[in-house]
Amino acid sequence: MLRKTLLTLATVTSAFSFAPAYAEGEVNVYSYRQQFLVEPLLQAFTNKTGIKVNIVYSNKGLLERLEQEGRNSPADVMLTPDIGPMYDGAEKGLFATIDSATIERNVPEHFQDPENRWIGLTSRARVIYTSKERVKEGEIKTYEDLADPKWKGRVCTRSGKHTYNISLIASMIAHDGLEATETWLRGVKDNLGQKPQGNDRAQAKAIKEGICDVALGNSYYFGHMLTNEEEPEQKTWAEAINLVFPNQDGRGAHMNISGASITKYAPHPQEALELIEFLTERDAQYLYANANFEFPVRPKTKRSDIIKKYMGDFKGDEINLTEVGALRKEAAKLVDKVGFDN
Repeated sequence: MLRKTLLTLATVTSAFSFAPAYAEGEVNVYSYRQQFLVEPLLQAFTNKTGIKVNIVYSNKGLLERLEQEGRNSPADVMLTPDIGPMYDGAEKGLFATIDSATIERNVPEHFQDPENRWIGLTSRARVIYTSKERVKEGEIKTYEDLADPKWKGRVCTRSGKHTYNISLIASMIAHDGLEATETWLRGVKDNLGQKPQGNDRAQAKAIKEGICDVALGNSYYFGHMLTNEEEPEQKTWAEAINLVFPNQDGRGAHMNISGASITKYAPHPQEALELIEFLTERDAQYLYANANFEFPVRPKTKRSDIIKKYMGDFKGDEINLTEVGALRKEAAKLVDKVGFDN
């Protein structure tokens, strides 16, 4: 067990600065994930272990910074919001191998890199939002159905180039092949009710306003809309839609993950490993997933009340996301080839 010091969570005041000295009993984190999601977890980790946490938050540029810093990087752990930066960082050789029986026990194999360079911490499904008024239950069941001409002028989505859609398209390539996925993507484009735009919440709004009847969106946005007290109009968007988890008779709904890696030149690799192991424990899994209406990756972990009520049990695609990551470039090329956003 690590030697523990009586320290509290420390967040840096500058977006890109750490104190010059790095004593034992601390760990330095680069986080693409937002502060409201991560800080309670890190505070709980410090409270339990006495290990101080220094953290940089940014929504872009952290991988590039890590690469530029090389051996001089202070970072020990990278927290990421989806498979994109995890896969890219691993392919660039920026992450160390994670060797932990605790993690092997707590995290399903399909949420782990086969070469142990990253692990998933929470998951979310790429679902289909449908109008409660204009779409009957069971009328659309699969991602493939989005290309059916019956939905012409009735589909909405954010940009095809957004990382959430790129990962979905990459998973389609992995399962169905490049040619079939191109045909599917052209069919979805032909069915669009408006040019791809906005975020996932905007798609629910478009359904509420009658612009379209079905849309792609991440599952957790439903929880955020339904509980939004600052912008109560978002509650009406959520109340206007049902959530369809696609392909339940086949491979299951496409899943993406938030994840963690230990950096290649981590100054505090042992503390880094202890932090990541902590994040896979049951209490931390519930806290992390519940904060963003996501799903814990650890099996049999309690889920939030909203997830239990509105999402229940469903079948998720268990393809290893390394396969999806490897096809993201092909997916992006396909989006451009069919002119999806035009």
